[in-house]
Formats: sequence, structure tokens, C-alpha cells
Amino acid sequence: MHWIWVLIVGAIIGAIAGAITRRSGAMGWIGNIIAGLVGSAIGEALLGHWGPQLAGMAIIPSLVGAIIVVAVVSFFLMRSSK
Repeated sequence: MHWIWVLIVGAIIGAIAGAITRRSGAMGWIGNIIAGLVGSAIGEALLGHWGPQLAGMAIIPSLVGAIIVVAVVSFFLMRSSK
């Protein structure tokens, strides 16, 4: 049951990061989950495990990491499509 919560929270974090960067439409739910989970790992590695936690993920560092992931991936995808 823990993994289901991890996927749900990862999808929400990825969706919020996509909305902040205005890149959520192109990613879809699978992309949001991946961006949320990878962003959580990167954000917690860079900023630590402070702040409120949900499903074992620190929300604020995870959101910052997901924004970084979405921005970097969007940059490279836009660049390769030209």
C-alpha cells in the first residue's frame, strides 16, 4: 500500500511542478509520476529531508527538485524538436 501512496504523491508533485513551469500538458500522468519521483530524489539529495513529509517524501525539497527536473527536460525536448 505504501508504493501506491508514493506513486500518488509523486504524480501530484510532478503535476504541481509542471503547472508552475507551464509544461504539464506535454508530460501526461506517467511523466508527472516520473518527474515527481526523480525530482523528489534530487531535491532531497540537494536540500535534505526538512519540512512536512508525505509518503516518505519531504514535500518542499521534492517540489523544488521536480521543478528542476521538469525545466531541464523541457529545455532539452524543446531544443531537440527544432
